[in-house]
Amino acid sequence: MSLYEKFSASWLRRSSMAMAAVLAISAGVYLSLKDSSDAIAETASTAGGNAFTDDQKKAIGDLVKDYLIKNPEILIDVQSALEAKMEKEQSEKLRSFMSENAKEIYRNPESPVAGDPNGDITVVEFFDYNCGYCKRGLSEVQKLIESDKRVRVVFKELPILSKGSEETAKAAFAAKAQGKYWEFHQAMLTIKGQANEASSLKAAETLGLDMTKFKSDMASPAVEAELEKVKELAKKMGINGTPHFLVGDKSIPGAPEDLHSQLETLVTEFRKTGCSYC
Repeated sequence: MSLYEKFSASWLRRSSMAMAAVLAISAGVYLSLKDSSDAIAETASTAGGNAFTDDQKKAIGDLVKDYLIKNPEILIDVQSALEAKMEKEQSEKLRSFMSENAKEIYRNPESPVAGDPNGDITVVEFFDYNCGYCKRGLSEVQKLIESDKRVRVVFKELPILSKGSEETAKAAFAAKAQGKYWEFHQAMLTIKGQANEASSLKAAETLGLDMTKFKSDMASPAVEAELEKVKELAKKMGINGTPHFLVGDKSIPGAPEDLHSQLETLVTEFRKTGCSYC
């Protein structure tokens, strides 16, 4: 299991795990109590005391079982305590991981940036140009950049859907080399049809880029190396779908309908509490 999957599982997943644990406890409590009674009996016998009789052990098990049935809210308390513990542990581990890998995630000088390059809070997006949800999320990202002049958005090219996606990712870096990344990025996420080399060249021409340099940069080993670094980072973090947003040690997988609101809320929270690495 990847670090990211261990450290930043969604609340739903954590709740499901906690509920499963509680159900397991509920289902097995009686047998466990009987085993515990046996263990107590053995301990008492070893210590020279009087062992519990079978009837006594059964009485203990029945007593606790009856108490749990009459007070089932105890199991809810167990679930809540387990969720709180898991939340705290995951949060602490993820915060540590993010801090240790902050430069690569948030401050890699080769990563394309939109918004304020020196913004006080950074939002990171892993995406693919042929991803329908990435296309849908574009307007929410645009809204964030337009409404918050201090935010910094870092884009991580993660072409996982097709050869055309990889071709377009390389083209995006070529556009970056001519100072037109954000313009190219928006153009490719709003085109009709597939994003690939042909559509990328057409977009580059429309933007008035130097096509000789553009084609040369697309084939650059440096561009290929940067794409590999992003793929390795995503693999290390367990990110295997797009889009995926990060703000501080929080994440938003996919493109929910209230994406802008969620991003805005996280940015505001980290402005108040501070974020040394984002």
